[in-house]
Amino acid sequence: MQAYGLTHLVPLSLLTAGIVAVVWLGRRQRRDENPSRFSRAFALAIPLTTIPLQAHEWVTDFDLFIDLPIHLCDLAWMAAAVALWTHRPYPTALTCFWGLTLTTQGVLTPDVRDFPEVSYITFWAMHLMVVLAAVYLVFGLKLLPRWRDYGWGVATTAVWAAVAYVLNLILDANYGYLRYKPASGSLLDVLGPWPVYILNEILLIAGIWALITLGLRRWARQEGSTRTPVRS
Repeated sequence: MQAYGLTHLVPLSLLTAGIVAVVWLGRRQRRDENPSRFSRAFALAIPLTTIPLQAHEWVTDFDLFIDLPIHLCDLAWMAAAVALWTHRPYPTALTCFWGLTLTTQGVLTPDVRDFPEVSYITFWAMHLMVVLAAVYLVFGLKLLPRWRDYGWGVATTAVWAAVAYVLNLILDANYGYLRYKPASGSLLDVLGPWPVYILNEILLIAGIWALITLGLRRWARQEGSTRTPVRS
């Protein structure tokens, strides 16, 4: 699809409106001790939307090299669904870090077939819901990750990258763009050639997530109150 053409601007507009809505709603629900009906309905909506769309693609046009559910965005929607349902710190932190950065990068520089392909709908449904879940949990409900959650987020992402890279070698695939960059252009284009861009991406992500954590912890201290994710 053409970046920032009509079929890109439409989902971006929907995302903008959705962000305003979920922040407003989340702020009204901050005093609720347990996940609200909206939060749990949102949690159910993610798999109920994503799974049928992905299943349709697997049945009609399965491609082993791009369609296995091992993209980071696949893990992100699963984490978002669990976070919305439970408000526990680990999935909430993953949703925060993945949704506010890596999934957002996919939103801004999409690598997908254009409308009316089903993959277009699948891509945007998945990515928009993950980003909205992250915004709702963090800026709406104010469920803020702590430094221990930052550590778990970095470790989980590193494990995923290692597993995905091995599978890429076995399948001759490129999940996570760990072997080469997307042809459509992305932030990776300014991070150097392979494998330098992988190292730079790791350092950049870890640094940005640290800054996000630092900023959110300062926000919590300045306002003097924050909700703590449910802990087992």
